[in-house]
Amino acid sequence: MGRGKIEIKRIENSSNRQVTFSKRRSGIIKKAKEITVLCDAQVSLVIFASSGRMHEYCSPSTTVVDLLDKYQKQSGKRLWDAKHENLSNEIDRIKKENESMQIELRHLKGQDISSLPHKELMAIEEVLDTGLAAVRKKQMEFHSMLEQNEKILDEEFKHLQFVLQQQEMAMEENAMEMENAYHQQRVRDYNSQVPFAFRVQPIQPNLQERM
Repeated sequence: MGRGKIEIKRIENSSNRQVTFSKRRSGIIKKAKEITVLCDAQVSLVIFASSGRMHEYCSPSTTVVDLLDKYQKQSGKRLWDAKHENLSNEIDRIKKENESMQIELRHLKGQDISSLPHKELMAIEEVLDTGLAAVRKKQMEFHSMLEQNEKILDEEFKHLQFVLQQQEMAMEENAMEMENAYHQQRVRDYNSQVPFAFRVQPIQPNLQERM
């Protein structure tokens, strides 16, 4: 006995609806992959769930944008306005420039150059020579700057040594002056306290006083 025909209508139970969506989504994506492989077709599939979540599949040999461009050209329906077309063209231009720069970078690294003609190899060599000269110039400038900084630091160090030496000499002179002043003050204090009779007198009297 065959299966009964299922009426196609919205499933009211949310759990059953989610389960059915998950199964049908997996099935339709599987069919899209199969027709891509079996028939060499270009397929793009975009599904939005009721929750707003997006699910998509696109054949590996193309992109969604390329397929939409083909659809626009063959159907005559305008999908993009002028603003979006300009933006798309700018993105394509940037992508091409990026690819070109990546190729040039690989060439400068010495990669993928076996198939390059002699003229392009000469151009790459010239670019590398120019870059090497710029790097060497920068290194010389850096080395010169280091030498200049070392010279300035050495002069500042010598100046600080001289200033420190002068300060030490001045401190020593001040200390000696303070010590001499202290001793002189001690002698004056001592003499002022000792009676005159006990002070040291000359051994011989003045001969001129005798005459």
